[in-house]
Amino acid sequence: MNPLDRYESLVDDVDAFRAACDRPLPSVVRTNGIAATPARVREAFDEGGVAYDPVDWHDGLFRLPEGNPGGNWPYVHGWTHGQEEVSVLPTLALAPRPGERVWDACAAPGSKTTQIADAMDDEGTVVANDNNLGRLSALRHNAERLGITNAIVTNQDARNFSTKPLAFDEFDRALVDAPCSCEGTCRKNPDVLDQWTLDHVHAVAGIQKGVLARAVQATRPGGVVVYSTCTFAPEENEAVLDHVLANEDCELVEFDLPLDTDPGVTEWEGETYDESVTRAKRIYPHRNDTGGFFCAKLRVGGAASDETGDAATDGGGGA
Repeated sequence: MNPLDRYESLVDDVDAFRAACDRPLPSVVRTNGIAATPARVREAFDEGGVAYDPVDWHDGLFRLPEGNPGGNWPYVHGWTHGQEEVSVLPTLALAPRPGERVWDACAAPGSKTTQIADAMDDEGTVVANDNNLGRLSALRHNAERLGITNAIVTNQDARNFSTKPLAFDEFDRALVDAPCSCEGTCRKNPDVLDQWTLDHVHAVAGIQKGVLARAVQATRPGGVVVYSTCTFAPEENEAVLDHVLANEDCELVEFDLPLDTDPGVTEWEGETYDESVTRAKRIYPHRNDTGGFFCAKLRVGGAASDETGDAATDGGGGA
């Protein structure tokens, strides 16, 4: 069975959804604001003969029709970083600020870590954690190439993450871009559909619940936690949120994203979820010509706002 079959009841246009999933994914790069501006990147691409199309909803993103995001000198000099359009969304929702303490719980290979550092103007602290030691080398390489200096790299199981090695014991914000079944990446890696099993979905959902719970616990009252995956499976998305809402002191809040999105679902295969999961965002490939994605924003402690001035209905920040 093609796992995409099971999600046809969730999408508004099945034919468009399946057609989009069959098309190759556009190659995209993100401007690294620590080293360059979008205007400078455009000038460098023009001088180097690199074909590009600006992304209309984010002036720091460029689609490269000829692919190969790492095959030009702006990339080598750390001005750009290859990153999918939808991969940019969690940091926009997180809205980190200079001087804050931010935890990226599942950080390797570092696209979101470096985007977070960029949004913070490389000020404050980003703790970039991953339980896979081999993947951390890629994270370190990307951080060094992009000139990131405010990142601390740790190698722990995020479900049991300890702040003891750090100089502080709680974070202002945390990102859980969780390991998942990756169905939403089928446009760039069709093999994920052949390798998909429901057993794996259930197994990884247990890990996701543990990591998200620890992120809420490690974030100060009034702080923000963003949860994201690149899967369509409600077992890994809304069910994970439902579990954490029931067991941790947090609430889902409204937020805006600059793409067409669908709300989270409250029912799936006989299971029902907390009504507030509708505040989460589902991103389908046919709606924006992107990969598939899921994103949710939580406020710790059930607070409507915090001392940083975030409102519960804010729409995220720039990167």
